[in-house]
Amino acid sequence: MTEVLLVATSRPQFGVLADAVAKLNAQGARVHLAGSFHLEAEGVPEELVKVAVAEAHQLPRNLHHRSQALRRRVGKAPRGLRQWIQVKGDSWLRSRARRADVLVALDVGAVYTVWRLAEYNRTAPAKFGLAPALKAVEELRTQGGTTARRSSLLPPLHAVARDVRRGVDQLPGQLVRAATPRPVMRSGVGARLWRSAVTAPGMPIKVRATTSRYVAEGMQWAGRVSGAALTLADAAAKIPDLSLRANLYYEAVMQEIKKGISPRDLGKAVKAHLALADAEFAKGGTDEAAEALNRALFLHFHRVLHIDQLSSPLAKDAEGFVAPLHMSKAFQALSRPRGRRVPAAPLPGDRPLRLLVTTSANDNFLHLIKAHFADHPGVELRYLDLAANKHLKRISWAATRMLKDRLSDSSSDYQEEVERLMRPHLDWADTVFLEWAAGPAGMLTTIDPGDTRIVVRLHSYEAFTRWPHLTDFSRIDDLVFVAPHVKDLTTSLVPVLRGEQAPRMHFVDNAMDLSGFNRPKPAEARFNLGLIGISQVAKDPKWAVDVLERVRKHDERYRLILVGGDMDPKTSQATKEYLKQFEELLEPLEESGAVVRLGPTDDVPSKLVDIGTILSSSVREGCHVGVMEGAASGAVPVVRDWPFYAGKPNSARTLYPEDWVVPSPAAAAEKLLKATATEESWRAAGKLAAEHALTVWDWPVVKKHFERLFLDES
Repeated sequence: MTEVLLVATSRPQFGVLADAVAKLNAQGARVHLAGSFHLEAEGVPEELVKVAVAEAHQLPRNLHHRSQALRRRVGKAPRGLRQWIQVKGDSWLRSRARRADVLVALDVGAVYTVWRLAEYNRTAPAKFGLAPALKAVEELRTQGGTTARRSSLLPPLHAVARDVRRGVDQLPGQLVRAATPRPVMRSGVGARLWRSAVTAPGMPIKVRATTSRYVAEGMQWAGRVSGAALTLADAAAKIPDLSLRANLYYEAVMQEIKKGISPRDLGKAVKAHLALADAEFAKGGTDEAAEALNRALFLHFHRVLHIDQLSSPLAKDAEGFVAPLHMSKAFQALSRPRGRRVPAAPLPGDRPLRLLVTTSANDNFLHLIKAHFADHPGVELRYLDLAANKHLKRISWAATRMLKDRLSDSSSDYQEEVERLMRPHLDWADTVFLEWAAGPAGMLTTIDPGDTRIVVRLHSYEAFTRWPHLTDFSRIDDLVFVAPHVKDLTTSLVPVLRGEQAPRMHFVDNAMDLSGFNRPKPAEARFNLGLIGISQVAKDPKWAVDVLERVRKHDERYRLILVGGDMDPKTSQATKEYLKQFEELLEPLEESGAVVRLGPTDDVPSKLVDIGTILSSSVREGCHVGVMEGAASGAVPVVRDWPFYAGKPNSARTLYPEDWVVPSPAAAAEKLLKATATEESWRAAGKLAAEHALTVWDWPVVKKHFERLFLDES
């Protein structure tokens, strides 16, 4: 059967269309209609029933779902190009186009779209109008339903070079598009040919950029993601225009980032944006410099590089990784400490301390702190969730506006807005305790705090983001870390934290009520390994499965119990790939009962009752709360020597007792088997772990550290 795809941008004359479709059906064709006009508009569904197409599909009708930048860029583009950009991502359209025997544009607006679709289906004739479509189907029927393949998919390199040397205004679009469909790009020869073509000497700048984008598009369709990235990067290296070069490098690295790959040309892309930022900053273009600098930071600290992988460039050489940033004049202006006009006032002697506790949505580690100081006779507490107020939420995460303000020497309207919204809170408070050193820290340090003391807590996640680089730490009095190794990493990234204007630094454990975890465990819990929290790639639960398989070779009574929600595959392609591998690994183990998934829970203590060994399989942590809770329950802790920090002055080995930490799955299995060899040895090891957890991390101990932080001036 002949497959015919009709594409329409405006409502067709349904009577004429019905007659033509009837004729096509009579010739053995099956007709599909893709329309950008409103298929559900009044009267249209009834007309479509009369037309009797096999199926009618609604194409995207506008670009509202796309970014403002894209909408601005294509706003003045020809109608046909706008239509193509609007619909090209539609999976139904692309699928039908690949399988079609005849492609038909029903109106002028659809011509360009059908032409582009035909470049990805080289065997299907592309027609404009119903009469040519009928003729094409008739020709196919006389040929027995087969389509003759078009000739000459790929021009010789000398032909491309000849056109390049002529310096024409544009490389002929048909030549480029005809030479970059999937069959060519799947060929290593074809892909290499076009990569070399876009770097040919003498090519006009705009031609080189346009050509590289067409070639990259062809490689994408052919599944050559890295080839597409290399093509764009190769072209960018040949372009002297700083803005265009930076844009091409950005497109190049995003090709790989979107597929969960750490881009090979990340450094070049970041340097290109820093060069653009410096050039714009030098001539007073602070807005343009801020945009370029923001994109450089976005790429340099993208979560696919640092969060959604089992390693990070920061693990190898944190200072070296950020060194290019600190060589940029624009970044130096951003990082310049502005200090505060007056020091923080001493503690009030005639009234309670006014303490403002604030965060943006995430108050996971604040509940005990708020409850304690709300009832403290020496404290008057207020709590501010920035995310609960749309105006405060907007300014808290406005990275580009922060950058524009810093580069304009604090003369932007952003600072005025922060002053207006935050000054009443600062004027009331003696001390502000800000949870998480992320966007709100950058926002708050945009303005001088007056004589209000500013205390910020940095957990771990923030160090892997751009936010510490947008924060003026000279306006923070006290910076609180959850562990020494987090401090080591953060200070290696931010030079001001190693200078005279650095805030005072403290280590304070998370607030945890661990007393309720110490419950009696049944004897069979000895054979249950537990892992609490598997929602991030960094938790690396595959390591825990490796340990499980090793101990089950000795005794099949051992099981692994997983507590917590699964990873979200929508987070990134890298997360999606890890989750896919993990699910494949788990499937047979779950079927045999060797792995039990309990899912998310609000009652962790009750789940820990049945867990005899608590694992930390992570590649990095700040302080692994799940391990601390497991230890408090009397489970035997087996902690991976987190690879990110292993071998450094501070690591898992300095945060936990030395005998809790193991270097490998084999060592973990050996320790586990030894500790659980008998019920007596297992209970003894668990008792020691619980004693340590309750004497070091339980809230009665930790709350004294918070009281000293807020109420002890010494």
